[in-house]
Amino acid sequence: MKFNITIYKDEDGMFIAECPSIPGCISQGKSEEEAQENIQDAIRETLEVRKELGLPLVISTREVDVAV
Repeated sequence: MKFNITIYKDEDGMFIAECPSIPGCISQGKSEEEAQENIQDAIRETLEVRKELGLPLVISTREVDVAV
């Protein structure tokens, strides 16, 4: 399965990776590459737990326009 992720640098210099379509699926790393590898592991593990609990694997995400 393919998932969209976000990666950003926090105030401590760590890279935070999140998968918006999986609630609570977040990880980090010292580099963008490490954060990406870590979020891939987190996605696999989170999906396994959600499946065991009978929860939906993913939630809906949408793109919206916001005037700024």
